[in-house]
Amino acid sequence: MISFNKVSKVFPNRQVALQQVSFEINKGEFVFLVGPSGAGKTTILELITCEEKPTTGMVSVAGRVVNRLKPSQVPYLRRNLGIVFQDFRLLPQKTVYENVAFAMQVVEAPPSLIRRRVPLLLELVGLHRKANDLPQQLSGGEQQRTGLARALANDPLLLLCDEPTGNLDPETAWEIMNLLVQINNSGATILMATHAKNLVDRMKRRVIAIDAGHIVRDDYRGGYS
Repeated sequence: MISFNKVSKVFPNRQVALQQVSFEINKGEFVFLVGPSGAGKTTILELITCEEKPTTGMVSVAGRVVNRLKPSQVPYLRRNLGIVFQDFRLLPQKTVYENVAFAMQVVEAPPSLIRRRVPLLLELVGLHRKANDLPQQLSGGEQQRTGLARALANDPLLLLCDEPTGNLDPETAWEIMNLLVQINNSGATILMATHAKNLVDRMKRRVIAIDAGHIVRDDYRGGYS
């Protein structure tokens, strides 16, 4: 599903973000990406989504070498990706329903499919009664649930989560984690960058630890440290 082969990333200011990073994530895995701020976690996610390109090495997603894609091909790659952000990034003028539907509209999904799928996604994340609410009417947990439904809108092969529980209280964070486990059990591959030590330690999933641009640990059924 994801392959990094001796990937390095050096930014124009000569900041070295990654150095000779190699790992593989198989279809259906749930993997935590951990490490201190500035370690390289966000750079890894940006290389997967093709927001950045590696300086050296090769990044593959679902069998496609993403650093060789033409700009016109990048949107088709991203259709197979769902992204959940720490700060939700919902459209404030759109309702819960409209935020999720918009993710399908931008890929030109048929209106009939949107009408069928969005209610199912809102039911999945427990927001079917909030469909007509605006983001500012929601709690932080409800906003993140909306973000999760939006990330799932186009049935992605891979779900990337960038600190999805960072702005949530512990109880709500666990609710989001339980949803992610449910989604993973249905077949989605999940890569989650996080600082949430308690969640990682309790989940006992695969943990890739990165520090100063190097992978320092890759443990199956591991902990945060």
